Amino acid sequence: MTASLTMIGRSIRLSRRNLDLVIMSIVLPVLMMALFVYVFGGAIGSVQSYVDYVVPGILVLCTGYGATSTAMSVADDMKKGVVDRFRSMPVSGFSVLTGHVVASVARNALATSAVVLVALLMGFRPAASVTGWVLAMGVLLLYVLALSWLAAGFGVIARTVESASLLGFFMLFIPYLSSAFVPVETMPTWLRAVSEHQPITPVIETVRTLLNDQPVTSGWLALAWSGGLLAVAFGWATWLFGRINRR
Repeated sequence: MTASLTMIGRSIRLSRRNLDLVIMSIVLPVLMMALFVYVFGGAIGSVQSYVDYVVPGILVLCTGYGATSTAMSVADDMKKGVVDRFRSMPVSGFSVLTGHVVASVARNALATSAVVLVALLMGFRPAASVTGWVLAMGVLLLYVLALSWLAAGFGVIARTVESASLLGFFMLFIPYLSSAFVPVETMPTWLRAVSEHQPITPVIETVRTLLNDQPVTSGWLALAWSGGLLAVAFGWATWLFGRINRR
C-alpha cells in the first residue's frame, strides 16, 4: 500500500509538470463537443435536444484521451530505464502500474468536470437526480478503470512512446461506431450490428438514460462489459509487467 501511494503521488506530479498534455486532454473533448453541437447538431436535430444527447458520448470520448496519456507514460518509464531502477527496490509491478492508472483516473475526472461545465453553458440540462448522477459517474469510473489498465498493458509492450500513442487512434475511433453521436437506428444494417455489439454503446446508453432520468435498459450489460474488460486488462497488464521484469 505504501509503495502504491508513493507511485500514485509520483504519477500525479508528473502529470502536473506535463501541463500541455493535461490541457490538451481537456480542450480537445470540449472542442469536439462544440463541433458536434454547433456544426452537426442543426442537421441532426435541434441544438437544445442534441446537446443533451451528445454529452454522454463526449464524456466517454474523454476516456480515450486519458488512455492515450496512460499508455505513453508507461512506455516512457519502460524505455527510459526508470522501471529498471525500481527493480532494484522492494517495489512491486502492481504499484508502478497503479500509479499510472490512478493518475489517469484523476486526469479523466478533471476533463469530465470541464466538459460538463462547458456543456451546461451550451444548454445541457440533465434531468437526473443526485442518485442518477452518482450512478452515471460510477459507470464512467468503472469504464475509465478498465480502459486505463488496458492502456497500461499497451504501454508495457510498446516499443516506443510514439507507438504507444497509436492506442489513442483506436480509442478515439471506436466511439464513432457507437451511439455516441447518432442513434444506431440511423446506421446501415451491417454497421448497426457492430454498434450494438460493442462495449461502448451500452456504457453510453446507460450514462445517457441516467442523466436524462429515463428507464435504464442496458445497465447490466454496461457493467458486464466494463467489469469483464477491467478483469482481463488488469490481469494482462500485471502479467506482462511481471514477465518483462523477470527477464
